[in-house]
Amino acid sequence: EQYGADALRMTLVTGNAPGNDMRFYDERVEANRNFANKVWNASRFILMNMEDKTITTPDLGELTPTDKWILSKVNTLAKDVTENMDKFELGIALQKVYDFIWDEFCDWYIELAKYRMYHVDEDAKAANATLWTLKTVLANGLKLLHPFMPFVTEEIYGALVPEEESLMMSSWPEYKESSCYPEAENIVDHMKEIIRGVRNVRAEMNVAPSRKAKTYIVCENENLCQGFEEIKESSMPLMSANEIQIQ
Repeated sequence: EQYGADALRMTLVTGNAPGNDMRFYDERVEANRNFANKVWNASRFILMNMEDKTITTPDLGELTPTDKWILSKVNTLAKDVTENMDKFELGIALQKVYDFIWDEFCDWYIELAKYRMYHVDEDAKAANATLWTLKTVLANGLKLLHPFMPFVTEEIYGALVPEEESLMMSSWPEYKESSCYPEAENIVDHMKEIIRGVRNVRAEMNVAPSRKAKTYIVCENENLCQGFEEIKESSMPLMSANEIQIQ
């Protein structure tokens, strides 16, 4: 009654190993209710931005390193979770899905995607590629989360993919070698470290988020430099920069 069946079910699966007794804490159920809210709010944000738009499958060349990075991550996640489920390591499988959705997808990809979604007039193809990636990754994430949180995922999936009968009846995501993009992962993982570094320096120096700064990135690797150039506009808001110069 207090937190819902999804949050309770998730609490009973996470952090338990075979043969171990587990203490029950209301706080854990509340934390998992908060996770359900996070998934719900992220999905609403994506659906809101998809309204009245026809989203088409982009060419590979239209995907930015950030798009390829998250597609590569969810592809690997499908492989790992399937292996854990086959071994009945349900708690480990759920923890991987949780970490991916909360951290990689909500906290990083959605934030990096906002620039292109909000600049649709300047580059419609980039905005379409971003929305297609958001929809694809969210759909696969919901499928992987569904065994552990059936109710909220079914509700969101019905709105996201109305042409399908039900999430319960949909096919489980399969790992594809062609959907691995190690180079894009390398670029975005480096950019994430840079963003964290800039945020730490700003926090140490008590710089208000409203004060924008010119940021210089010095990098010896040419491929990384090219990748940074492609995603610098998306990254600027995350480090409160008004300009990024890559040298």
